[in-house]
Order: sequence, then structure tokens, then C-alpha cells
Amino acid sequence: MSNFIHSEKPIRIERGEGAYLYDTDGTEYLDCGASYACTPLGHDHPAVNEAVHDQVDRLTFVQASYPVDARDRAFDALAAAAPEGLENVWLCNSGTEANEAALKFARSATGRSKIVATMQGFHGRTMGALATTWNNDYRDPFEPLIGDVEFVPYGDSEALAEAVDDETAAVIVEPIQGEGGINVPTDGYLAAARECTEDAGAALVFDEVQTGMGRTGTLWASQQAGVVPDVLTTAKGLANGLPAGTALCADWIADDHGPHNATFSGGPVVSAAVDATVSTLVEEEVPSNAGAVGEYLRAGLDAAIGDDVREIRGEGLMIGIEVKRGANRALRDLALDSNLLALPAGRSVVRLLPPLVLDEDDADEVVDALSNVLGGES
Repeated sequence: MSNFIHSEKPIRIERGEGAYLYDTDGTEYLDCGASYACTPLGHDHPAVNEAVHDQVDRLTFVQASYPVDARDRAFDALAAAAPEGLENVWLCNSGTEANEAALKFARSATGRSKIVATMQGFHGRTMGALATTWNNDYRDPFEPLIGDVEFVPYGDSEALAEAVDDETAAVIVEPIQGEGGINVPTDGYLAAARECTEDAGAALVFDEVQTGMGRTGTLWASQQAGVVPDVLTTAKGLANGLPAGTALCADWIADDHGPHNATFSGGPVVSAAVDATVSTLVEEEVPSNAGAVGEYLRAGLDAAIGDDVREIRGEGLMIGIEVKRGANRALRDLALDSNLLALPAGRSVVRLLPPLVLDEDDADEVVDALSNVLGGES
């Protein structure tokens, strides 16, 4: 067997339950990144499992021109959960597809081509979304990408306002940067983005692929700023581990979206998982748990290792720990010595993205593991 895309970890995962994963030897690992923020309800969640199994028994797939109940329920759940004014739902298979659609929709609706994106931003790996992704390590092997993209410093309202003009189709921005290092913007930044795009007649696109689905303590991170974009994209946690993404659009975007579509848009099985995931997140107030446990976890980390690392930042259960040495060594030690699986965010940030069902006992376990690995770091 040859896997030429992913560098495989020395842990073969066999099953999961709640916030934990188990390898083929039965060893238990606390999942703070192995599922890449894709299982907000935790592993093996009964509501999602039941919905998926029931749908597989009924109908696996039919393309989206034919109405099916599972897709209708997913649309209804998302429209009800969407920020006011973004009830137009387009389903797809991933975050990069959602962002690709958002950029195309914005160009079609405005008749313009210029896209403004941010330094350290990450929006996906397809050719359009990649053009708005900052890191040259992702971009260089695939140049030339689509043109007419301008990058501005993240969190700099003045630089953003200067870049947005009457040729701008869209500004795309993460309410909190994920891959770029768990960077939280300055107060008022998202509101400033809303103001300058409205003044220019451009679309504001919030990439909530990672911050959405309750990750930061509210269903959408942008809710905390009180700002509604023209397009909101999300994916990772949307179907609790099944491949799904969505673009939630304002009427003026949806009315002139152009001829964009995808074969697997809103497949019945994935739609059933989307409906079960979104409904459960809302009904069980899971985002509130993420906010409370995230605050508890950050306080514990600050007390245990705050003096040993450069910074601890984030919101809810989206946490970045900027270390004084390379993140990869810390991640290896966490996995092999403390049975905690986490992620890097750039070269020096350990990123924690656990299931949102994490409780305070689990958070204490995270603190102990990170204290063992990072305490006294030099």
C-alpha cells in the first residue's frame, strides 16, 4: 500500500467514543486534533449514527434535482441556524468547495473580479480557494493561480479599507485564523470589514470552516462580533465526520449565483448527518459547553504553563499555544508520552480542536499532558 499524500502517524486508529480514540492495541488517546474539528458531537454519537444508518437503508444517493426528505431537513436545519438573512443554503463536500463557491458567487453577483484576502489566511487547496490562501508552501507548486487577489495584514482595518475599492468582488476572512496560528483579530475588525464592503458594493465572505458549528462558544464565531456577512461558509464539523460543506448566502448573492453546482451536493446520507448534527448542536446547547469548558481549559493552561510558553490564545475550544521550540516535537511527545493527539498551526503553535463534548475532567487531562511536555520549556 502506498500513501503518497499523507505522512502517516505511528498510531493505527480503530474506533472512537466521545472525545477519545483507541488504537488497534486498545490504547486510549484524547482527541484534541486527530479529527481536525470534524466531530463536534464526539465520536460514535448515537443521533448521527441512527440518522445515517436509517438513510443508508432507505436511499444512498440521488442527485440534487430530485427532492428527498433528508436534504429538505438539512436545508431547514441550516436555514434555521444561519445568521439572519443567510437562509439560502448550498451544500457541498468540503470547506475548500464551499469557499470556491463563495468566490464564484461573489464574482457572478458583483460582475467584478478582485478578491481581497488576508496574510496568514487559509481557505483551501483547490485552485480558486488556494489563490486566496497566504502560505507560499501551499501555493508555489501550483502557480499560476487565478489572478486579481490582494493580500492585506490580518486585523488591520485601515489596510483592509484601503484595499477594498469599486473593483472588489469580495473580501474573504476567517473570524479567527486557524491554520495561520489561531490568530484572534482586534476588536472591531470584522465590523470594519462589513462597513468597507458595504460602501464598495462588494461581498463579505466569512470563512467559518473551522470556527463554525459551535467551536468558539457560539454557533458562529462572527456572532460574537455582531456582524453578518453576505456569504458564510462552513464545513469541518457540519456532519460530525462525514464530508460536508455549505455556503449560506444572502438573497442578492443567491439571486445571481451563476451556473455553479456539484454532483454530490446534498447527497441523502450526508444530508441526514448534517440534519442530525446541526439539530443536536442547537437543541443540546453544545456551543455553550464549548465556551464554558474552553474558558476553563485556557485558565488551567495559563496557570500550569503560561510562564513556559509564548502565548495561549483562542476562543472556546479553538486554542493555540505558541511554544518556544518547534511545535512538531511537542506534538510527537504529547502523542507518544501523554496519549494526547493535537495539531500544529504553523511552525510554533500547538493547536487544540477537541470535540465540543469535552468536559472539565477531560480538560484537566489536557492540562496535565501539556504541563508534562511543555512545563519548563526553554
